[in-house]
Amino acid sequence: FGLAQLHQLRGRVGRSHHRAYAYLIVPDKRSMTADASKRLKALAALEELGAGFTLATHDLEIRGAGELLGEKQSGQIEAIGFVLYKQLLERAVQSLKSGEMIDFELHTPHEAEIELHVAALIPDDYLPDVHTRLTLYKRIASAADIEALRELQVEIIDRFGLLPRPLKNLFAISTLKLDATALGIRKLDLGPESGRVHFRENPDIDPRHILRLVQTQPLIYRLDGPEKLHLRGAWQHPEQRLQGARELLVMLGARPAA
Repeated sequence: FGLAQLHQLRGRVGRSHHRAYAYLIVPDKRSMTADASKRLKALAALEELGAGFTLATHDLEIRGAGELLGEKQSGQIEAIGFVLYKQLLERAVQSLKSGEMIDFELHTPHEAEIELHVAALIPDDYLPDVHTRLTLYKRIASAADIEALRELQVEIIDRFGLLPRPLKNLFAISTLKLDATALGIRKLDLGPESGRVHFRENPDIDPRHILRLVQTQPLIYRLDGPEKLHLRGAWQHPEQRLQGARELLVMLGARPAA
């Protein structure tokens, strides 16, 4: 049985004027998986009427539906995250209704993709409530500018305390994404020893900035056609990759962080 099925079966025990109890018998708890234990705990904790949606959300959270930058996810959501998965599904439905071609390139037409291979998420031990986490993920992803991100960061600190490192990373990457999008960058991928930048057609970058990097540091920067810039470096630690990405965007024309 799935979690939703167990919840429905439990709801069919008894009537409005007949009180009844549902007993769920399981084998030795030591033989149960961690996810199975979490599901049963969620089922036992939710007894009030109308708890189905809350239970479904807990089930998604257990199965890995987090955010685009979450670490433990599964299925289709593993590749793109819960919020983007939902947005893509909504876009597909709207496109089918209007008879248009479905475009899954990005969840916004020109938003940059940042991949630094770092943990960037809201830890559940920092903010246990799944609904609040999902709401904050949505607000972070929807921030229109850096000032909005700063205000949201201050609000979270005021409500929940100092930010843990993974959440700091999430805000840092969101800031990088805004700057990269403004420059006309399609994707910035930075690993421990190498990276690459994919530019959109006609990016808002002075070509002299790129040429200066290639000409003055040819062992580090190399152009691969008009739309790709390859680079080499030493960014073994996540903080180094975040800093390296920030410095690269500044060299390409982004405003230095205040």
